[in-house]
Amino acid sequence: MTSGTDSAATAVRLNALLTLAGLEPLDSATSARFAAYCALLMRWNSRTNLTAIRDEEGILSRHFLESIACARLLPAGIATLLDFGSGAGFPGIPVALCRPEIAVTLAESQNKKAAFLQEAVRMLGLTTKVHSARAETLAGHFDCVTIRAVDNMQEAIRVASTLVSPSGWLSIMTTETGLETLREIAYLRIIENQIFQLPGGDHRILAFATLS
Repeated sequence: MTSGTDSAATAVRLNALLTLAGLEPLDSATSARFAAYCALLMRWNSRTNLTAIRDEEGILSRHFLESIACARLLPAGIATLLDFGSGAGFPGIPVALCRPEIAVTLAESQNKKAAFLQEAVRMLGLTTKVHSARAETLAGHFDCVTIRAVDNMQEAIRVASTLVSPSGWLSIMTTETGLETLREIAYLRIIENQIFQLPGGDHRILAFATLS
């Protein structure tokens, strides 16, 4: 069990990393919830493979910073969001924490990861829904679908395109090289003035797209 002192130190470190990346720090209540999320993820990671990055510094500097940046860059007016292939909850849970006005659904077909998401949602007191099956079995459409670190990006985008509302957005977290591949998808229109460099290095970007 993580002590209150450890949790407070994690929250301070996260805000320090945000500041270094040129991002606004979180308020104390939200940073504390992120610290609790990090502690839960590390406990689960010690016995099951949720993420390849397993140390606190890596979780904060890659998963959290990227996801917080994504949450803040989401266009205004989004009411519903689907995190496609959510894994350990990135960026969906940070979106729910940073943008409580957005109703978030986490789609994850792997049982262990879905179980973790259920526990994280419960522990953090979120109203976020967990869909523990393949995303294509969902009914309805979403104002925004986020995609990050999926195995087959082009296939994921094909499925996601059936789940985003006609006037909605695809929020794609990828690399600069991956962006060039996305530009080859005929039915996808990358919004060229809505491409953002993500914190953490490795030429990671966030690109917003619509269906053409």
